[in-house]
Amino acid sequence: MKFKSFTQLKKELLRDPEVRREYERLGPEYALIEHMIKKRIEKKMSQADLARKIGTKQSAISRVESGNGNPTLAFMQKIAEAFGSRLSISFE
Repeated sequence: MKFKSFTQLKKELLRDPEVRREYERLGPEYALIEHMIKKRIEKKMSQADLARKIGTKQSAISRVESGNGNPTLAFMQKIAEAFGSRLSISFE
């Protein structure tokens, strides 16, 4: 059995128009999650540290970072403030 790299597998899967549409639809959500995780790591904060700083539980941070949460804008604003950042949202 020959194993494919993630890049090869992704390329093959994205040939399917339905898979491509769903991948593109979820893109902004996963980009936000990626930025949040990178910023948290950059600030040398654990999920528990971030949760304490914004007054929530670590499990709430975990749900957002895993893509299983549906955070409000107010929640994301608290996270941005905890990072000393500004939340920016736009329509393009």
